[in-house]
Amino acid sequence: MEFTQDQKLYAEIVQKAWEDKSFKDELMTNPIAAIERLTGKKINLPPGKKMIVRDQTDESSVYINIPAKVDFDNMELNEEQLEAVAGGKSPIKDFLLFICPSFNV
Repeated sequence: MEFTQDQKLYAEIVQKAWEDKSFKDELMTNPIAAIERLTGKKINLPPGKKMIVRDQTDESSVYINIPAKVDFDNMELNEEQLEAVAGGKSPIKDFLLFICPSFNV
């Protein structure tokens, strides 16, 4: 199973936040600066976009993230995405297995 650079970066950020409280605090207050410092690379969000980080480590709570609605009518998949869909791949399942290999899906 091959992970994208974005998936690897996301896993690295989460792992660092779990292990380093000062990084986690900075990530929540100034996510762009924290990620740039971690990776050594500049982050350029599209105009009008902002990055929001929420701490969801409270095990007594259940969190629901409501993503932006996808416009399936105007969506076009590239060749790699078409192959992944045809082969039954799931990026969410792949990511869960990446961060928690014992996760049973």
